[in-house]
Formats: sequence, structure tokens, C-alpha cells
Amino acid sequence: MSPAAGFDFIAVTAPFRMQPGLRRLAPGAPQLTPSRPGDPTLREKLEVLRDFPRQALLAAPGFDAVAALRALCEHAAAEHPAAWQRGGDGHWHARWLGWSLRGDEPMPEADPVAGIGPCLQALPGPWRLPALLSLAFAEDFAVIDGGSARIPWLAVCLPSNWAPEDKVGRHFAEVHAPVADNQLLVNASDHLARLVTQADRWERFVWTITRHPRLHAHPDRVDPAPWSPTATADELAARAFFRTEHQTFIPVAGAHQAVFTIRVGVAPLARALADPAQARQVHDALSTMSPAVLAYRGLTDARERLLDWLSRRAA
Repeated sequence: MSPAAGFDFIAVTAPFRMQPGLRRLAPGAPQLTPSRPGDPTLREKLEVLRDFPRQALLAAPGFDAVAALRALCEHAAAEHPAAWQRGGDGHWHARWLGWSLRGDEPMPEADPVAGIGPCLQALPGPWRLPALLSLAFAEDFAVIDGGSARIPWLAVCLPSNWAPEDKVGRHFAEVHAPVADNQLLVNASDHLARLVTQADRWERFVWTITRHPRLHAHPDRVDPAPWSPTATADELAARAFFRTEHQTFIPVAGAHQAVFTIRVGVAPLARALADPAQARQVHDALSTMSPAVLAYRGLTDARERLLDWLSRRAA
């Protein structure tokens, strides 16, 4: 579990507001993170694609993802040619994982990671390339259509307490409808969809504190048990995790679409907030969350004890 992987604490602000928080990516800033054998992200994604593929790989009826997949493959090859490349045979190779696809057929190469071949083989042919991309990189992927502001395609193995199968094909505003204090996000939905599907590249950051230790947090597999009502502030913090997302957008040239990338990071709270200044930032943001946001994030019962711990950590 990586502490706040790719996360910029400039996104932790007070007073806390649910807002788009988009900023332009710096020129040349990477948007993808290659997976290596043994990475927790790779292990969890492989488990999801093996056991729950119908909750991770989804497309709206009639949607053609060819242009978006081509853009994603080409971006990955340009950004990380050692990890992902088109071979002289014209096929895509996930070099660090030791697997490639010839057409839709998985082919082992040097030092193939165990389990990937059978996982890919069990999927329908058109989903094998998205699955191999999902395993080759730490990010999850979705396609945003700029014209309709809908999300017609997802390859999401590591959702943060939301179900991808409930979001596919829906409007950006519908996707964010369950979010507490969501008015800024909902009002900006059509504008945001147009913005991120143009030529510029954008990023945003999301964070929360959670009891859930895994990267994969589909609501069907998150422990529903509440925060312990008898735990002290220190005991509660010792059982808490800092969960972050680094989200970026890769435009799909000529298609008025963008590939939305989501990199999840999860780390024990004490490790993630070792810096007193960052602990102060999180304290101040948490102290200004509305009751609706606290309830949405499952933090209502833990708030006061977390604030106590964060205050002492910041000192």
C-alpha cells in the first residue's frame, strides 16, 4: 500500500468544499504508473478481474471503445515504452508483466506473471486488451463523452465505495448525484465534460479517511461495521487509513472523448500523515466538513476522535 500515491496535499483545503478542483497538468507530467510484479495494485486488480469481471469491465450498449483504447495504448507506449509497447508484430506487449496479446489471444513472454493468462483467457475477446492495460498500470480507466457528458465505458477494478455497474452509461451529474454537498459538481457537469475532452490535460485529487484497508472498495465488499465506539483517539487512528485518488484526463483526438484515469492510494493514517504540517491540513479540512459530507464519508462517529489525534499529530 503506497502512502498517498501521486497525491498532492495542496488539494487538502479548509474550509472543506466538494468541488471539481481541476488544474492543468504540467507539461510532460506522467499520467500513468506502470505496475511491477508483486505490486499490491496488480495483485488486487488481478483478483477483481478473475472473480468479479462483470463489476469492473462495463460498456453501454452500442458504445465503440476502439478510439479511446487506441489513444490510451499510444499514450501508455509514449510515456512508458519499457513497460508497454507495440512490437514489430503490431501487437501490444506488457513487457514488465511478461504478457502480450496477438489479436485477442494472450501470449506469455519472458518471466510471465502467474495468473494473468488464465484471467485474460476467461474474459470475452474484446475485453482482454482493456484488462491487460488495467493490469499493466496502477490506474483504473473510464471514458467520458464530451457531447453527452455520459460515461459509456469503464475498466474500474478499485472503486472507492461506489459500484461501477451503477454508473456505466449515466450522465456526469447522475454519477455524482449520491455525493453529499454536490451542487458545485452537478452544476458544472456539462462544462467539465466539454473541458476535459478538449486538447488540454487536467488533473484533480480526492482524499478521505477510512476503516477499509484494501485498494478494492466496491460497496459489496466493504466491511459495514462502524467505527468502534469504545476506541480511544489513538486506537481509532491506528485502525484508520488515508485513501487518496489522483485523477487525470487523456483526450482522445477527434472523438470528443477523454480517458479518465484514477490512481488509488491507501496507507495507514499515521504513515500517510507523518508530516505535522500535513496532519494540520487534514485536521482543518475535517473540522470544516458539513454533517452531510461526514455522513456520506462514514466519518460522523469518528470525527471528534480523529480531530483529537490530528491536533496532537500536528503539534
